[in-house]
Amino acid sequence: MKKLSLIFTVVIGLLLSSNVKAQTKPDYYPGKWNVLIMGTPNGDSKMTFVLERKDGKLAGAVQDSTGKELTKITSVEEKDKTITAAFTIQSYDVTLTLDPVDDDHVKGSLMGMFDAKGVRIKDGK
Repeated sequence: MKKLSLIFTVVIGLLLSSNVKAQTKPDYYPGKWNVLIMGTPNGDSKMTFVLERKDGKLAGAVQDSTGKELTKITSVEEKDKTITAAFTIQSYDVTLTLDPVDDDHVKGSLMGMFDAKGVRIKDGK
């Protein structure tokens, strides 16, 4: 009887621990990100990406350094930890792909041609 009780306790413990892990996955990308795109024909470009989750999908806008909206993000594709944001800037349809580096930094590329790196803007900064 003790063996059966021990097995039952272990099985319940495993089920509870797997449920806890599944529910603690943080939503990484929503928020404001300062992104530097390096080596464009017009030089390095700094933009702020404001991302939020609406109806289960990421959406947002691109702002300049003063906070003025430059354009809306037309779509965001999420695959594993990578996102690809599509938007139109200076009459060009472009995509920015970003991957997490750590909790507050991302790296990626614009159109697969120009390196990009970004940092999360925390409240109060």
